[in-house]
Amino acid sequence: MSAHKFTNKLINETSPYLLQHAHNPVDWYAWNSETLELAKKENKLLLISVGYSSCHWCHVMEHESFENEEVATVMNKNFINIKVDREERPDIDQIYMNAVQLITGSGGWPLNCIALPDGRPFWGGTYFQKERWIGTLQKIAELYKESPEKIIDYAEKLTEGVKNSDLITANNSEENFSIKDLNIAVEEWVNYIDLDLGGRSGAPKFPMPNNYLFLLRYATQTNNTAILDFVNTTLTKMALGGINDQIGGGFSRYSVDKKWHVPHFEKMLYDNGQLVSLYSEAYQATKNPLYKETVYNTLQFIEEELTTTEGAFYSSLDADSLNKENKLEEGAFYVWKSLELQKLLKDDYSLFSDYYSINYYGYWEHENYVLIRKDTDSDFIKKHSISIEELHNKINSWKKILLNERNKREKPRLDDKSLTSWNALMLKGYIDAYKVFGESKFLETALKNAKFIYSKQLQTDGNLNHNYKNGKSTINGYLEDYATVIDAYIALYEITLNEFWLTTAKQLTDYSFDHFYDSEKSMFYFTSNIDESLIARKMEIEDNVISSSNSIMATNLFKLSHYYSNSYYLKTSKQMLSNVKEKTMKYGLAYANWLYLMCNFSGSYYEVAVTGENSLEIIKELNKNYFPNKLIAGSTKKSSIPLMEGRDSGSKTLIYICVDGACKLPETDINKAIEQLNINL
Repeated sequence: MSAHKFTNKLINETSPYLLQHAHNPVDWYAWNSETLELAKKENKLLLISVGYSSCHWCHVMEHESFENEEVATVMNKNFINIKVDREERPDIDQIYMNAVQLITGSGGWPLNCIALPDGRPFWGGTYFQKERWIGTLQKIAELYKESPEKIIDYAEKLTEGVKNSDLITANNSEENFSIKDLNIAVEEWVNYIDLDLGGRSGAPKFPMPNNYLFLLRYATQTNNTAILDFVNTTLTKMALGGINDQIGGGFSRYSVDKKWHVPHFEKMLYDNGQLVSLYSEAYQATKNPLYKETVYNTLQFIEEELTTTEGAFYSSLDADSLNKENKLEEGAFYVWKSLELQKLLKDDYSLFSDYYSINYYGYWEHENYVLIRKDTDSDFIKKHSISIEELHNKINSWKKILLNERNKREKPRLDDKSLTSWNALMLKGYIDAYKVFGESKFLETALKNAKFIYSKQLQTDGNLNHNYKNGKSTINGYLEDYATVIDAYIALYEITLNEFWLTTAKQLTDYSFDHFYDSEKSMFYFTSNIDESLIARKMEIEDNVISSSNSIMATNLFKLSHYYSNSYYLKTSKQMLSNVKEKTMKYGLAYANWLYLMCNFSGSYYEVAVTGENSLEIIKELNKNYFPNKLIAGSTKKSSIPLMEGRDSGSKTLIYICVDGACKLPETDINKAIEQLNINL
């Protein structure tokens, strides 16, 4: 006999988020053709509820409403109720998020949208308290019964709005990109930044890695010390803040306050992958030891908590965990009380409390502290007249004690699906960390994950799948999967010189042209042309917490055009950037990765070709320097890549520095080769 009073159709799904709702009294269905046909057959409105497993407010609404039998009665009587995991089905999330943003002016999760039986939306919002939820649903059901034409009319107009909201038209004017364009974008951007605490002004604060990768490059290449200071302030405050788990490593999704202190405690793979890339590149540019520490701590967290035996990466850890009263509570796993710390740390408590701000600065609520640092280590040792070695020994001891204690608590729930795009972002993080720090275990992890994606997610007809769980690869991939994997495989080629990865990147690119590209608009759709049709086929243009799939793809095409001397790739990349140029000038925060690409077109972009038996050693040496305006090709034997054509030097190692196919005489001395590279725009 089942221990559960209710079981719905979600019990047959693999998504951790959907399975969390499998025993709700609500008759939940998954999104599929059978569910949609049922809605049409019964002429019932669709109630589409979108969320993800580590989402705190999704859990709150589930507990208040979806576990409540009174609420379930209203929902089951009047609607076909569909639960969607936004991470598994970002295509569905995009459409209904867009609809809710058009209706309310904002969005978020849980995302709740009501649509006609054919999927056209007409009403929606995010989190609703129970009484308001019941009342609203009853009014909508009544209106649909008495005046369906009013709802249909609004749904038609809203659907048109959704279809037209991200329409891109090809920019047919001849565009050139210059430092002047970048300056205009940054001058506008400065109006939104927090010079004192870093990040965007106000709260909440999201890490936004693509923002700081671009601004780091822009500031360095234009010698803009004010912007470079802002980037370093942001990266320092984030690394010292509560958003970065000071004991176990790894970043939370965002902080609810403006000083990066109290996080929304879920830890997402995509944030941590991109932040490893950001802090690695920032260390390469600045040699700030805090950035190296941050990379190593974050990767330690990934290795211990989010890595599978197959070399894949899990998706996330929940914001909530069980507290001492056995109730789900946000942040319960991570916070500390002063008395508890005094007992654990004894004589070290005073020093510890100053280092991690067990005072007004680190206080959260209900006698709980979220660990946050005010001082860098160099400032702290001056203040307390101790050596850096002594401090680091103390920190290692404190971490050991607190991790041991913390691991006695109920751990946050794990979302154990592996998403191709997020895995590729983490793969790129490991590649960037290896590139900068030369740690062999980073390369080993990267290669294992790259092989996982190739062997499990790349299918026999050339397509990538999006999802992997319990040994099964499912869901035809989205543009984000192709764009991020291509990007990671190009980067993997650059550090290994294994042409297999570059060849695979090109094959995936050509597949993307066949199944995602709109030649009229010179942009890529988010969904493949072999996927089932939704009410709109969207193009992802804006760079959000993750860079848009189109901006990543445009950058991939730029790089591949150099490797393969492919003028079509280059022309397409430039056209894509031209299509969004006006938007990048007005709102750089949302087009940061496009601006990064614009840098490539705005100054000298170098092809560094290394040939000979010591090529890998030369490349390792080169990567100790910050040159974002270059790509690397190389071989230890004869190469089939067009960029390497005619450059077989036998055993002798030669370094070619080229711009637009024009090369200077090859060098044998790495330092002389580096002198030929000019970072300035």
